[in-house]
Amino acid sequence: MGISALTPPTRPEDIVETVLEFPDNRLLIELCGEYDRNLAQIEHQTGVHVLRRGNRLAVVGDKPCRDQAAAVLRGLYAKLEAGKHISAGDIDGTIRMGRPQGSDAREEQIELFSGGIELRTRRKGVEPRTEAQKAYVANLFANEMGFGIGPAGTGKTYLAVAVGVTMFISGAVERIVLSRPAVEAGERLGFLPGDMKEKVDPYMQPLYDALNDFLPAKQVQKLLEEKRIEIAPLAFMRGRTLSNAFVVLDEAQNATSMQMKMFLTRLGEGSRMVITGDRTQVDLPRGTASGLAEAERILKGVKGVSFNYFTSKDVVRHPLVGRIIEAYEADEAHQG
Repeated sequence: MGISALTPPTRPEDIVETVLEFPDNRLLIELCGEYDRNLAQIEHQTGVHVLRRGNRLAVVGDKPCRDQAAAVLRGLYAKLEAGKHISAGDIDGTIRMGRPQGSDAREEQIELFSGGIELRTRRKGVEPRTEAQKAYVANLFANEMGFGIGPAGTGKTYLAVAVGVTMFISGAVERIVLSRPAVEAGERLGFLPGDMKEKVDPYMQPLYDALNDFLPAKQVQKLLEEKRIEIAPLAFMRGRTLSNAFVVLDEAQNATSMQMKMFLTRLGEGSRMVITGDRTQVDLPRGTASGLAEAERILKGVKGVSFNYFTSKDVVRHPLVGRIIEAYEADEAHQG
């Protein structure tokens, strides 16, 4: 990998210091980041100090923290050696996963993503950043139907769309169908300006955003026009059979029991289906049962159906989002 851990003469400070050598100064500069901001992030998240000494980095701190930080630095450097760039999210993901995302990451992905399929889209590569995300992605490839349940910001929908785009690009499916219940619109939908598409598009925007992250805008538009990508409210799924498609139902906690059963039975030959939702954000009218909770109860243990759960620890947005979710969970527990 081009990195070696040096063993200097024994000194008292050696007990709390690990020294790494990085032969390519250009890559070392990118590893450290502008104004050493990458090093600062690693220091903050792992509880160590990182000192620059020429083409070496000295990691100072307790041994478990040193080992973790050193593994992160090695993994990120290997990623740079492979011609990739690193971001704050990559650093956070490497730390969360507890292993370097380095030169051996491709071998792991080949094993993880069934027969060489990588989570690589037209615009960017996508890697799970937590163990829960890793298990979720693996299950989406391994099962015909997968549920992702947990709070906002944990990557449930984003990763599902990324897997869908990956499978679409590889030819494993012929189209992508993305859907959400438009419950927020309610009876007010008819009073919104424009045709039906213009009325419901605001509620579908998060799905458009995810797609545009993975595919060039012109290609998205062309595929939408050709109906190879569909983004539609849940109500539009009735009466259809979705074959050779990757189908995602987002915000599934807002589907009624009847809607959920209707949607799940749309699954056709050669298709994959993903259902994502947050049980704490149900917008259905009071007294209306959530179809997500019912499906979770009924389908547990059914062959070909997987369930993956996320917590505040899997939030990959701003770190404050995770703390906000934890605070709300603590308050609910106290109230209960």
